[in-house]
Amino acid sequence: MQPPSNLRVLNEAREVALLVYRATASFPEDERYGLVAQMRRAAISIGSNIAEGCGRDRNSALLPFLHQGMGSANELELQIDIASRLGFGQRDELEATRERLDKTKAMLAQLIAALHRQKRKTPDADQR
Repeated sequence: MQPPSNLRVLNEAREVALLVYRATASFPEDERYGLVAQMRRAAISIGSNIAEGCGRDRNSALLPFLHQGMGSANELELQIDIASRLGFGQRDELEATRERLDKTKAMLAQLIAALHRQKRKTPDADQR
């Protein structure tokens, strides 16, 4: 089991979620249950999956949750693009969110790759 606070990527995911909440606050009211809800759900899901995976008893059990988090990050990336193309929200807020999301995805990809390398090196003994 890994304390979630040990992972910098979780802090980045938290910041992405906060940025999404701020950016979507100015979206049209009729999008409250549409794109706003989808974006917020995807943003929260990134960090939630990372945190849930940290509660597993070995690093190999963390990997599927990290992949789920990456999937949610990819969803959010598409949703930010759609919001931007529709002219929703403030352009600078969406761009800042996209940049932070890119950083989070890169960190997540590095962690996934490191755990895969570790798993290949020690297939029988799952290292922490």
